[in-house]
Amino acid sequence: MKKTDASAAATTEAVTVPRFRGRNLPALDRAVITVLPPLLIIAVLVVVTMNPDGAAEAISTARTFVTGKFTWLFIIYSLVAVAVCVWLVLSRIGKVRLGGSDARPEHGKFAWYSMLFACGQGIGLIFWSVAEPILLRDDNPVVPEGQDGAAEGAMVWSYFHWGFTAWAMYCVVAVCLAYSHHNLGKTLTFREATVDILPKWSQRGAGVVVELLAIMATVLGLATSFGFAALQFSSGLASFTGISPSSGVWLLVILGLAGLTAASAFFGINKGMKRISELNSVLSIVLLVAVFVFGPTIFLISNITQTFGSFFANFMAMSFWTDAGTAGQDISTWQDSWNGWWTVFIWCWVIAFSPFVAGFIARISRGRTIREFVIGVTVIPSLIVMGWIGVIGSAALHYDDRSDRGISAAVAADTSSGLFVMLESVPVIGSLLLVVATVLVATYYVTSLDAGAHALAEFVSAPRRAGPFFRVVLVASIAAVAVTLLTLGGTAVVDTVQTGTIIGAFPFSFVILLMIANLVRRLLTRTPDTVRLEREVNDPSPDVSGTGDSTVVERTAPELPERRAGIAVGAEPVPEALARP
Repeated sequence: MKKTDASAAATTEAVTVPRFRGRNLPALDRAVITVLPPLLIIAVLVVVTMNPDGAAEAISTARTFVTGKFTWLFIIYSLVAVAVCVWLVLSRIGKVRLGGSDARPEHGKFAWYSMLFACGQGIGLIFWSVAEPILLRDDNPVVPEGQDGAAEGAMVWSYFHWGFTAWAMYCVVAVCLAYSHHNLGKTLTFREATVDILPKWSQRGAGVVVELLAIMATVLGLATSFGFAALQFSSGLASFTGISPSSGVWLLVILGLAGLTAASAFFGINKGMKRISELNSVLSIVLLVAVFVFGPTIFLISNITQTFGSFFANFMAMSFWTDAGTAGQDISTWQDSWNGWWTVFIWCWVIAFSPFVAGFIARISRGRTIREFVIGVTVIPSLIVMGWIGVIGSAALHYDDRSDRGISAAVAADTSSGLFVMLESVPVIGSLLLVVATVLVATYYVTSLDAGAHALAEFVSAPRRAGPFFRVVLVASIAAVAVTLLTLGGTAVVDTVQTGTIIGAFPFSFVILLMIANLVRRLLTRTPDTVRLEREVNDPSPDVSGTGDSTVVERTAPELPERRAGIAVGAEPVPEALARP
């Protein structure tokens, strides 16, 4: 008789963690979440394309109302986000690990930073790093004018709008989703991160409404950004090929970018998104170093040093500035308010993009402590943003002065052309940098859309795990919306829908405030039972009850007596003490 190896009784089990401890949606609720968003989106497209002027006027009226009556709300919202992030870093809560005490990061720091930056502000920063300093160089509040006039304030406000506060607004949403999902076993959705704080009778209906808002914001936000990415890519292409932008070129660009994104989404985060994000980072560093070395180096060093100091000196004043003089009177249009053009507009943009940006950041951040997570999502990207704007924006101001406001004229004519006009001014390698910047526009948007597809798949399919083909279908759907907007309505309709999506941030801000309150409640009432729940939810052993919906963990474990006897393992209910959030 042959000797039996002791390991022969071992079986390889594939267990997913975190194990699902959330709510299974009733069939009716799931049908509403699956069917209603496409119908609403089609209705929006029909209304906007059939009556573009009427839609633009209605949205402008709504924007005026929000700007005139609720600028203070967005300022307070941003302050709450910053305060919560600071509290998470400085308090004992910062030691809590996403995914339980035994979890470890799934991605290295370079890949992690690359992915969260690419899905967050990559494409927006490419667009605004020249446009905002140029547009604000003659008119900006709070920051005292230096000997060079208001140009210093233009740089400082650009740092503010794209730096720490904006990232804190993304971070606070992401940490709510991450803790709910990785530690409590909830689905990676807004409804499960929010509704626990509401009365039980309202949780079901509120959860459906919250998820509908998140899905609509994600689809329309990505589709309109897709349109603007096509416009900017076409501008970059024209800068070194001479191909004039047209509806045909826009269509080809959308189809090309959609194809790349579909491939990335199909292969998943590790093989698709991660590699393209790392390429983004490398190309961004190359572009930045090239402008710094071949551009006006001494001016760049001097202006960055001066404006960094001014930013830190004026940060608190900018954070609290509500333009009270304008807010205290009825304004005829949002254009009468400086904040309506800038701070309110950008904070609304960040809130509207929070569903997919925060959802993706939460997904890739398992294994990091809350303190490491918050610092990694706020401080590091903020320094990168300030470095990028410091070099690119300062170079734009320098070349604008040397060309008798030539860059200002180009930005006034076409905001998307600002970066390319500036790069043309860089001696020796300007033409090469045009190619690099155009590629960056494409790859940054591919990563943003890929992140959006992953987040949207979670919103629609959770707790079931969406497959790669479903993500490809989502990418194709978003591309179809973008094509419809550009071909039927043109740039004016794209702008109208994007503005409408951003105005949608007003009601969504209340959802996020509720979610933040629920996170604080969960963390302050964290007990030994909660710690036990976190450990059980993230235990990959096959003999632990429950099923999961996230990372697959391979584990070899001895065969259990119950399993040998044919008894189903994992069917027992969760103890009452462990089921509490």
